[in-house]
Amino acid sequence: MKEGAAMQTSQNNKKFIPLYVILMLVLVCVTAGCSKQEPGQPAGVSSGDSSNTLVIGAYSVAKDAVGELLPKFQAEWKAKTGQSINFQESYEASGTQARAIVGGFEADVALLAMESDIDKLVKAKLVTTDWKQTPNEGMITRSIVVLGTRAGNPLGIKDFQDLTKPGVKVLYPNPKTSGGAQWDINAIYGAGLKLSEEKEGKKDPAAAKAFLEEVHQNVESLDKSGRSSMAAFEYGVGDVIVTYENELLARIAKGVDYDIVVPKNTILIENPAVVVDKYADKHGNRELAEAFIAYLRTPEAQRIFAKHGFRSVDPDVFAETKESFPTPAGLFDINYLGGWDEVRKTLYSKRGVWYQVLAGL
Repeated sequence: MKEGAAMQTSQNNKKFIPLYVILMLVLVCVTAGCSKQEPGQPAGVSSGDSSNTLVIGAYSVAKDAVGELLPKFQAEWKAKTGQSINFQESYEASGTQARAIVGGFEADVALLAMESDIDKLVKAKLVTTDWKQTPNEGMITRSIVVLGTRAGNPLGIKDFQDLTKPGVKVLYPNPKTSGGAQWDINAIYGAGLKLSEEKEGKKDPAAAKAFLEEVHQNVESLDKSGRSSMAAFEYGVGDVIVTYENELLARIAKGVDYDIVVPKNTILIENPAVVVDKYADKHGNRELAEAFIAYLRTPEAQRIFAKHGFRSVDPDVFAETKESFPTPAGLFDINYLGGWDEVRKTLYSKRGVWYQVLAGL
């Protein structure tokens, strides 16, 4: 009887284990590693012993091209090493993506819109200062800033000057969040400098600022990213969009009916990609991350980028595709504006030209 009573008591005790105790046991199991997640691996991603996960933080405009490139690199890595790999991807406006990585998003690789966003990672000691000591100084694609209009160019837009006309509704994104927007603003401001050189024989920053102000007065909305701005334009907002050439070429290739206007004076866009050293090393992914960056420079990858409207950094691939990519007479690069350090100080500092334009100063 005593043994039976003891068994009955034991069973009764099992029936009344408090719910909070069960929840605590589950929590201990999860935090102790019951999920088989590898050390250093991003939350929510698990893999077996033969798999690696490459975490990619990219700017939004690159999404379609990267989406086509990943399975090709995956197959190449499998053939070379016998190792299966997975990807965790994030696409945001370039400035937003850079801030996310600085804030703790542990990307192994960053593909961003411009050098100054990589500089944010360098300042946070996530990327080494020698990142430009690589082919093409760390750049993997190029483009130019162009104007997109509705089919048939009904307003007869020919250049940046036409964006200042009364009634012309203009779109470009917000340079506070978007690298693409900074390229757009740089292009318009630089075109203003070029116009002042033609008229006065020298650069006139005041005239360039006035030109930017005239264009900005016609801006319909400031979206978060280049991709968001393009989506608004597709929805029917605005008459003209200031954007990457590749964004429009990719849309036209999919059957969307736009006209591309290439301004006489516009800027050469260069887009970098880097291994985020601190996180790649933490995850044990340096070899994989470096191989992926190297793959992005191969002729195969560069042809895919060209298919999506980017100008290739590979001279041979660019020669193959140059008929699709006209060179404007007044094309300039970031050095015409003094380089990124000068641009950040002149245009985007707290008292810079852009913020004066926003404030009407």
